[in-house]
Amino acid sequence: MTGRPHAVQVPAGYRVGTWEVREPIASGGFSTVYAARATSGNAARPQSVALKFLPTGTHTPRQLAHLRDLAEREVDLLKRLRAPRLIRMYEALTVDDPGHPELDGATVLVLELARGSLDTLLSRRPAFDAVSALLLQVCEGLDQLHRAGWVHGDLKPANVLLMDDGTVRLADFNTAAELHGTHAYAPAFSTPDHTPPELLFPEFGARGLLIRPTADIWAFGILAHLALTGTHPLPGASPATRRDSAVRYARGAEELRLSAELPPVWRQIITDCLARTHEERVAHDTAALLRRVARATGTDRAPRLPRLRPRPRGRVMLATTTATALLAGLGLGITALVEDGRSPGPGLQADTAADAAPTSAGASATATGYGRCPPGDICFFTEPAGQGDMCSWWGDDVDWARGENVCSWAGRADARSVFNNGLDTDAGETFVNVVYYGQRALRDRQGCVEVGTRRDLPAGVRPLSHTWAQACPLT
Repeated sequence: MTGRPHAVQVPAGYRVGTWEVREPIASGGFSTVYAARATSGNAARPQSVALKFLPTGTHTPRQLAHLRDLAEREVDLLKRLRAPRLIRMYEALTVDDPGHPELDGATVLVLELARGSLDTLLSRRPAFDAVSALLLQVCEGLDQLHRAGWVHGDLKPANVLLMDDGTVRLADFNTAAELHGTHAYAPAFSTPDHTPPELLFPEFGARGLLIRPTADIWAFGILAHLALTGTHPLPGASPATRRDSAVRYARGAEELRLSAELPPVWRQIITDCLARTHEERVAHDTAALLRRVARATGTDRAPRLPRLRPRPRGRVMLATTTATALLAGLGLGITALVEDGRSPGPGLQADTAADAAPTSAGASATATGYGRCPPGDICFFTEPAGQGDMCSWWGDDVDWARGENVCSWAGRADARSVFNNGLDTDAGETFVNVVYYGQRALRDRQGCVEVGTRRDLPAGVRPLSHTWAQACPLT
C-alpha cells in the first residue's frame, strides 16, 4: 500500500460511528478499505472490522450519481443475501462531516475483517491442493450469488478475501447486478484481465451495461489459472496486450495458452470456463461448475470447516486441525487468532464431530435430539421432536435429493420435525428465518420456521427444498 495514492484518504484516528480508523488495507478505483477498531465495548459486535469508504463528496453530479449507485448496489446485496462465502456487513453508515468536505456524505460499509486477499497470496506460490480448496470455496460463493439472482461482475484475486480460519469470502459487490431474466445491468466498470471478450465491446441497455452470469464463469476460469499456475491463460505482458489477445481469441485467431502444470481435470474445467462466446459458456453454470470443481479437489462438496463455540467469557477463535492444515498449505502459518491479545486458554470449547459435519449430512446413528443441530444451521429430522436421521444446511438448497448438498434420506423418508438454529439479528444477520417447500427448485411453499423455533411438522408436509428469508410469510 505504500507509495500508492488512496481513492479515499482517511487519517488514522478518524471516527465514524463507533469505529476508529487505523491503517489502510486496500484501495481500488472508487473506494478504500481501512482497518478499524471499536471505540466502545459491545459483546454482540466484533472489536476489529474493515471500513470500506465510498466517497460522495466534492464530485461532479455525474460522479455523485455513479458513486451513489455503486454504494446502493453493494448495500442492497449484502443486506439481502445470507451466505457463508460472502463477506458479512455489520452496518452501513454515512459520514456527516462538513469540516472534511472530501469525506462529507461518504458511504461507509462496516465489514468483516479479513487476513488478506488471494491477490497477495499468489506471489508465494502456495501448495496446489490448498489453492484447489480455496477455488472450491470461490465457486461455492459464486453459486450462492447466482442462485440468489445476482452476477458479481468483477471476480478477481483481489476480491477473494482470506479469513483467519482458512476459509474465503467473496467481496466488493459495488458492481454486482441483480438478474432480470437471463441478464442484468451493471455499471460500465470492470477489470479487463477478467472480462470476457463480449464485454470488451459492451452491449449497453437503457439501464447500463448488459451482463450475464457467464461473465462470472469466464472470470473464474482466469482466476483459477492464475491461482493454480501463476500465469495468465491469454498471452501478453500487460492488461492491454492481454485484452487484445482475448479479442483475437474470441474471433478464432488466437488460442489459449494453458500451463502444462495443470492436471487434465483442471485443464478441461478452465477450457470450458473460457469458451469463446457467451452461448458456449451457458452450459457451464455455477451449479455444474461446483460439482466439477468438487470432484477435481477430491471431495463431493465444498467443505465447511468446523466452527468453534467460545464459552461466555472466552473471545478466542482457535484454528482447527483442518483449518490449520489449509492455512499451512497457503503459507500463512497461523494457528490461532486471539481477539483480545491473550493466548488461548481453557475458555475454548470446540464443536463436536457431529457439529463439524459438512453443510448437508446425515446424523450419526447414536446422536439424538435437537441438540445435534449446529449453531447457524437449519436442521430437518425424520422423526418428531428432533429424533431419527438429520440433515442440516448453512445456506439454501433448491433440491435436497439432487442439489448442491444432498440429503441422504430425501425422497425415501419425510421430514417430521425441524429446528431453525440460525444466527440471530444481534450478530448482524438479517436472513434468519427459513421457508420450506414441498417440491424441488423452491415451489409449493409449505411453511416457515422462525429463528430459534423447534417444531413437529404436520402430516402431509413433505419439504424437499428451503431458503433463508428475512420474514416468515407463512406460519
